[in-house]
Amino acid sequence: MGSVLYVAAHPDDENTRLISYLSKHLNARTAYLSLTRGDGGQNLIGPEIRELLGVIRTQELLAARRIDGGEQIFTRANDFGYSKHPDETFEIWNKNEVLSDVVLAIRKFKPDVIINRFDHRSPGTTHGHHTGSAMLSMEAFDLANKPSAFSEQLQQTTLWQPKRIFFNTSWWFYGSEEKFEKADKSNMLSFDIGTYYPLTGTSNNEIAAMARSQHLSQGFGTTLQRGNQTEYIELLKGEPLLNNEDIFSGIDTSWKRIKGGKAIGNILNEVEANFNFKNPSEHIPQLVEAYKLLQNIDNQHWKTQKSKELKSIIEMCAGLYLEASAETNMATPSETINVNLEVLNRSDVPITLVSINTPNKLNISKNIDLKNNLKYTFKEPIKIESDADYTSPYWLKHKGTLGMYRVDDKSLIGLPETPKMLKVDFHLQIAGTPFIFSKNIIQRYALPDKGELYRPFEIIPEASAKITEKVIILNSDKQRDIYVTVKAGRDNLEGYVQIAHPKNWSIYPDKQKVNIANKGTEQTLVFTVIPPKNQSEGLLTPMVHVGNKTYTKELIEMDYSHIPFQTVLLPSESKIVRLDIKKKGENIAYIVGAGDVVPESLHEMGYHVRVLSPNDITPETLKSFDAVVVGIRAYNTVEELKFKQQALFDFVAEGGNMIVQYNTNRGLKTEHLAPYELNVSRDRVTDEHAEVRFLAPEHPVLNVPNKITQQDFEGWTQERGLYFPDSWGSEFTPILSINDKGESPKDGSLLVAKHGKGYYIYTGLSFFREFPAGVAGAYRLFANMLSIGKDNLKEQAQLND
Repeated sequence: MGSVLYVAAHPDDENTRLISYLSKHLNARTAYLSLTRGDGGQNLIGPEIRELLGVIRTQELLAARRIDGGEQIFTRANDFGYSKHPDETFEIWNKNEVLSDVVLAIRKFKPDVIINRFDHRSPGTTHGHHTGSAMLSMEAFDLANKPSAFSEQLQQTTLWQPKRIFFNTSWWFYGSEEKFEKADKSNMLSFDIGTYYPLTGTSNNEIAAMARSQHLSQGFGTTLQRGNQTEYIELLKGEPLLNNEDIFSGIDTSWKRIKGGKAIGNILNEVEANFNFKNPSEHIPQLVEAYKLLQNIDNQHWKTQKSKELKSIIEMCAGLYLEASAETNMATPSETINVNLEVLNRSDVPITLVSINTPNKLNISKNIDLKNNLKYTFKEPIKIESDADYTSPYWLKHKGTLGMYRVDDKSLIGLPETPKMLKVDFHLQIAGTPFIFSKNIIQRYALPDKGELYRPFEIIPEASAKITEKVIILNSDKQRDIYVTVKAGRDNLEGYVQIAHPKNWSIYPDKQKVNIANKGTEQTLVFTVIPPKNQSEGLLTPMVHVGNKTYTKELIEMDYSHIPFQTVLLPSESKIVRLDIKKKGENIAYIVGAGDVVPESLHEMGYHVRVLSPNDITPETLKSFDAVVVGIRAYNTVEELKFKQQALFDFVAEGGNMIVQYNTNRGLKTEHLAPYELNVSRDRVTDEHAEVRFLAPEHPVLNVPNKITQQDFEGWTQERGLYFPDSWGSEFTPILSINDKGESPKDGSLLVAKHGKGYYIYTGLSFFREFPAGVAGAYRLFANMLSIGKDNLKEQAQLND
């Protein structure tokens, strides 16, 4: 009956070792409150960034919790990117609203103990989100039991006072293991979280590593760990510890803590002490009796939580299998789908299937006595309501701010994902007592090369559309064709498509018919864009008109093996830019790193782009290219690149250009990133508006073929850049100097070195973020980087000057 709330800022901040230990060894109800969904991070497994990455990382957290036994909670805070101080963090977040959400999480979850991942006493020494999460947790600890604090919450929950709040400290926070060894630990508890679980044949830290390995988008896949391992928590506030070995010291975690609970506890303790592992169903009469007593207690919090847990235990002890599987994983409002229902009792316990309730509110009477291991199947047609909400992350339904998601339905705040609307209720009678088991409608299917698979069931619009390119660059006033893809959510879709566009642009034709026979298939239409004479930018939105309805959203599907299939509905928008941009060279080789859309962006600039695998990197292959661009974190993720460096350097020496985008300074696959000395640091500039100073204003990279000015650094998004080198050989010329407020200048964001006949360029500037946002200046600067040295006479003259 004990509970713990673990608090930090992002997905992957959580200590899965401690969460697993609390959940599986201490049997405490444990939850992780992540203030954000990690939108501002990088993506190691695909091209998704910002809100789509947030959806992936949300699901990675849920996958981790399914392994370590914890639950998952969020606030409405948006991960806007790296922040160097909590003051900056709170300026961008709505501090009061995030604090409100932390208080709400405490009041709803009702933890006895809170554990902060980060230290609230050290602002400015680490990520501002990290310190901010601990500061808000400390403040919420004092507010959760005050009626005057966020009093509107008391309509849906009650006051609560946690008993203690801790900081999950370690040697890392002290700077070294030696310093931590000498630290005063009189106010700390320690746990050996390497405990072994004989029933599963795994150690706690093995389970924790499996959970942590779900954060694949962040490159956190790891080997399993075993053996003793010590975790420390430092008491920050609350009731003093009576026992320096027990996190729940002085807290009654037995059933006696609630009125009427003693009798329930006696039954459950007896079941546990005499559990029949060969025939668990033997205990169902006792479990049912405990469930009946539980319905009579007054404490609604414990009644709800323990009823859920007891029902799950009864379901497992009876070997009950209840499933509602649709014949498709998607449908539209007003559509009728067939759902296959399966009911199976794998025990001798008397269980009766009384009835089934479908989403149409139809009560289908059955009154079938379920025989041991005899499967009962039914097929029921279910009609989707005409006003059913589309399936999509609730926090993305409305446009929020840079720092906050907008959630109009306050009952959803804190939930990890949108509740599934389509459920089937199985009404059973077990040992003479009525139970209702609700199951989400899913799709169960099989593929010959994968076996049995599951997908969530989704409600989608009858039509969605997208322009194939998210950013369209036109470097002249010549007209250009664009492609609009319409996807049918139902059979026999008929309508027409128009494109909303800026006033000074023209689209031809004004509208085109769409006619799609089969659900799930697409039709592509070609429109011609006629740009204005002068530089201009704006948004294009395809509009699909079907009957009296207009659809302007894009249906995005994400299918990764470690998380459930995801559909996201977002406004269908493409940025279109009439840009005064010049370039030299034609053929670009791109070496993919952690995943980005830079190759597509280079194609938009008019280059011929070929993606090379490490095996393709040979002197003969490279001869056909003007430049090679290396993707973000390629030297962190592509092992084979260390064997290809000399071939790439030789390509530069023979007159090619090589552009290397940012890599983290940890986990580099080679010590020789460049043909000259180059040391990557953790330097970064998080303020996307930070002043950019030109250190080498006459350098060709700032002048040829495009004259770069301060205007080219306007409109950047999230950050200037990250992981800049902090030292380099004299062969390099630093081009720019940038810094966040109050910090020393960072001169390593763009480094250019002549090597033989060509140029080697290293940049930590965040082109991978600026290109998808259609930032014109980023395109112009990158064109110069690709073009450098391609006009030797003019360039030599400038260098001589």
